[in-house]
Amino acid sequence: MSAPQIPPGGTFFDTIKESFADVPVDAANDDAISTEQFLEAADALATLFDLLASVVFVPVKQDIQGNVKKLRDRFLAAPTDSQSIQALVVNEIKSKQHTATEGLLWLVRGLDFTAQALRLNLSNPSEELATSFKNAYATTLKPHHNFIVKAIFNTAMSATPTRADFYKKLGDDQTKVDTELRKWLSALERQVAILKAFQQRKEAKW
Repeated sequence: MSAPQIPPGGTFFDTIKESFADVPVDAANDDAISTEQFLEAADALATLFDLLASVVFVPVKQDIQGNVKKLRDRFLAAPTDSQSIQALVVNEIKSKQHTATEGLLWLVRGLDFTAQALRLNLSNPSEELATSFKNAYATTLKPHHNFIVKAIFNTAMSATPTRADFYKKLGDDQTKVDTELRKWLSALERQVAILKAFQQRKEAKW
């Protein structure tokens, strides 16, 4: 894997095609989340793991990208019925299929894991990244993983760079990094919360 090339004076968030902060959420339409832009933002999030600079994070990144692909395949197959993530799920289930819907379940878990890890780290300035990731893993993905996958993730958590090194990789200007990270993270958290609530509804069950 190769880390994104950050421009001078810029941040990691300048290198991504789509930020969660720019994904349209239609509050007047049951918080409908734009499918195309959400999937672009999720793809961009996967590249964040390249900054962690360890091959053990490859399975984590591939898991996110694999679930994005399931959703994108459904979108391409039925674009008119899939303009929002919620509509995509409802209409796929109506067609007696659930490949993308199941992909969304795992994608949201992966996004939640990432969001919780970064929020824990931002909220605890003295906490190392490995600790934040381990604590987030315990409450998000771990309950759904078998023994083998847990071992892969535990190895990945232990291989995280130091807190200082990670934030330097996000950009040279730490004030700008902090501002952009918080904006991106808040939007990600909101969209994860919307989708987790939606997944509890009857029309999202298969």
